[in-house]
Amino acid sequence: MAPHHISTVFMKTTFEVSDKLFELYHRVHRLVNESMTEEGVSLARSKFLFFLSKLGPCRSTDIACALNFAPRTVTEAIDGLERDRLVMRKPDPDDRRAKIVSITETGRAVLMAAEHPRKQLLEEIFSALDDEQLDQLYGIVGKLVDKTDEIRKRKEAEEEAEIAAAR
Repeated sequence: MAPHHISTVFMKTTFEVSDKLFELYHRVHRLVNESMTEEGVSLARSKFLFFLSKLGPCRSTDIACALNFAPRTVTEAIDGLERDRLVMRKPDPDDRRAKIVSITETGRAVLMAAEHPRKQLLEEIFSALDDEQLDQLYGIVGKLVDKTDEIRKRKEAEEEAEIAAAR
């Protein structure tokens, strides 16, 4: 009896794919952070600077809300950025207790200097894909982002319903 040659396709499980995505994220994050830090600003600090450069002066509570960080984390980050003269605080004219945070010219220069190696590194990493693969990946990741948003909204609605029912 002749042996049957069976072509077996090994399908990856959801967990294998998600683990690979997390691995990619952490590796890219680490490489980008290292390249930006060499230019004077870490990836975490650049998020604050980028936010301030795009939206302009705002209160630390606005930053915490927009970046989904704890207010204490934002205050500590702003302290460090201010110490390095990358941001400055001024009194809020509408609220004596609050401060308005804005990026300085030094902060803009540091952010611009760090953006170049970040973009260069990402171009190098994604050069492993051709244009069609890049488009496919963009579409796939977009679907996953949409699904996570859908799940989050559903969970928030469920939590609100539970709170309303408890009243």
